[in-house]
Amino acid sequence: MICPNCGKEQPDNATYCSNCGAMIARKPAAQPGTAYTGTAASASAAEYAGFWRRFGAYILDVIMLNVAGLIIGFIIGLAFASAGADESTVMGISSVITIILAWLYFAISESSSKQATLGKLALGVVVTDGTGNRISFGKATGRFFAKIFSGLILCIGYLMIAFTERKQGLHDMIADTLVVLK
Repeated sequence: MICPNCGKEQPDNATYCSNCGAMIARKPAAQPGTAYTGTAASASAAEYAGFWRRFGAYILDVIMLNVAGLIIGFIIGLAFASAGADESTVMGISSVITIILAWLYFAISESSSKQATLGKLALGVVVTDGTGNRISFGKATGRFFAKIFSGLILCIGYLMIAFTERKQGLHDMIADTLVVLK
C-alpha cells in the first residue's frame, strides 16, 4: 500500500503512514486485468508489469531504434564521407548520435501524456512515478541514465524486476518510478 500523502510504501495493514503520519484509506485489492486510471489514488491498486512483458517491450523499442539508427547513420556516413572525414570520426559521431537518439526517444516518450514508448504501448504498460502520476522529462532522463547501473552489474539491476514486490529494477528504484499495466 502506498501513502497518498508522501508516496512511501506501507504495510497492507497500516492505518497511518509510518513516514508522515497521514491516514491511509484502504482500497480493495486490484484484480488481475484491472485498468490503470493514472491517478495517484490508483497507484496502490495498479498491477505492476512483470519482467517478461517489460523485456518484450524493450526488444520492440530496440528494434525500432536500430532501424532509425541505421537510416540516420547511413545519412551521416554519406555526408561525412563526401566531406572527406575518416572512418573513426564517422563512427564516433554516429555513436554519440545513437546515445542522444535513444535518450530522447525514451525520455520524451515516457514523460509524454502516453507515458510509454511504442514498445510499452504495444504491450500495454506505462511508466509512472512512485505515486502513480506521470513522470517529468527530468525524471525520465534520470531513469534512462540509471539503466547504465542496472546493466553494469551483470544486468542484475534488470533481473531485480522479477523478484521485487513492485516489479522495480534498480533504475526504477533510483528514479522512483513504477511500470504498471495500462
